[in-house]
This record gives sequence, C-alpha cells and structure tokens, in this order.
Amino acid sequence: MPCDALAKRLANISQVYTQRAYMRPYGVAATLISVDSEFGPQLFKTDPAGYYIGYKGTAAGPKQQEALNHLEKKLRNKEHAEGDWTEVVELAITTLSTILSMDFKKGEIEIGIVGGPRADGKEGTSTAFRTLTEDEIDERLQAIAEKD
Repeated sequence: MPCDALAKRLANISQVYTQRAYMRPYGVAATLISVDSEFGPQLFKTDPAGYYIGYKGTAAGPKQQEALNHLEKKLRNKEHAEGDWTEVVELAITTLSTILSMDFKKGEIEIGIVGGPRADGKEGTSTAFRTLTEDEIDERLQAIAEKD
C-alpha cells in the first residue's frame, strides 16, 4: 500500500473520531515513512484532527518547531536532502544536536535507515530497514566533527 494512501486512510479514520469528544481515542500524531517504487522516498505525518501532509523532513515533540525551522533552512529550495545516505544521517544527527544543544556519543543515539550499503558486505544497496551499528554511528559522528 502506498504511503500516501495509508496516511490518507489513517487521517480519515482519525477525523471521524474527532466529531464527538467521547470518541477520541486516537490522540497521537503518526509519522509514516516508505520507499515507493514509483515515487522514491516518502514521508507523511498525520494528526488526530484528520490532517495529513507530505514532508521533506519533519519532527515531533516538545522542540518540534525549532527542529522544523532548522530543517527548513537546510532543505530550502531542494527537492530532498542531497547526497547519499551518509549525508542524510549526518543532517539528522546535526539537527538533533543543534536543537537539543548537546553532542552525542556513539552509544547515546540509535539510527535506522532504509537503503545504504548491504549489511552482509556484498556489493549494491539494500532496500531493507536496518539499524546502524555503533561503529557506523561513530563514523558519522567523526565526519560531522571533521566538518565543524
């Protein structure tokens, strides 16, 4: 099922439950991420009121607006984050680090990706979801430190 269709369906269900106060069990926002064979990477966010929209990058939580402002500056006038998966991961880490005003160590952060190098070491890219190892995270943290 395409990500946009799933987001629309979730939003429609949530909207029905907002019509009466006693029927509002879905009080959470959902972020949906997929890699579509036709449209490539997709990111959608739905809210309890039944609103859904596609994004280049998004955030949720107490510092949501600060994170969105940071991403907007970095991704302005771009179709998507440029570069390969390493640069996208570095943008995500930099955004978190900037918004939270802290530097991360490899054991303090978990990162999941779809795509990137195959985990088995063979040639090509993977289309499966996987989490980065601490060594891979440390490589990205070192690359960020070298850029600064």
